[in-house]
Amino acid sequence: MSLKKASLFILIILVIDQVSKIYIKTHFMLGEEVRVFDWFRILFVENDGMAWGAEIPGAYGKILLTSFRIIAIGLISYWLWDSVKKNSPKILIICQSLILAGAIGNIIDSVFYGVIFDSSLGQVATLFAEEPYGQLLKGKVVDMLYFPIYNGILPEWIPIWGGERFVFFEPVFNIADTAISTGFGLLLVFNKKAFPKK
Repeated sequence: MSLKKASLFILIILVIDQVSKIYIKTHFMLGEEVRVFDWFRILFVENDGMAWGAEIPGAYGKILLTSFRIIAIGLISYWLWDSVKKNSPKILIICQSLILAGAIGNIIDSVFYGVIFDSSLGQVATLFAEEPYGQLLKGKVVDMLYFPIYNGILPEWIPIWGGERFVFFEPVFNIADTAISTGFGLLLVFNKKAFPKK
């Protein structure tokens, strides 16, 4: 797979990711939900930190996290370029492209959204707002895909969690997260094809 094709693939994922996020930001208030099916909903949430809502504490935690993500994008980009140059298996380049596209998609939110949008709390955000909600490198990642496939009370006979409410699948995510997860998942499944023994 050529670098040109990989770049086009990355660009398509980025466009879909950013268009979906900008649409949600400019049409939904924070916490607003549209039920598509019982098991699939569009739910607008913003993520301040890393996956699963984890955060680096302190005044510079968000800047450190964003800086780390930018460095990671540089390393993944080099890995992709090197793999194309070495004519690596197509599946490896597809996986690298998915991971890179997802990482770039979320870093755009972190770097720029704080200075181009105003708050979504209690209102629909404005793109290129006069009073943005944050600062450069301190934006929030937009999530909207929610799949509560099971939402109910667990049977009493289940140890520890019996009788408690349980939601599967609870995380809210976006297209960029999907690209990253798919890339890593394909690497695990097709590990031998991606990294053939010489």
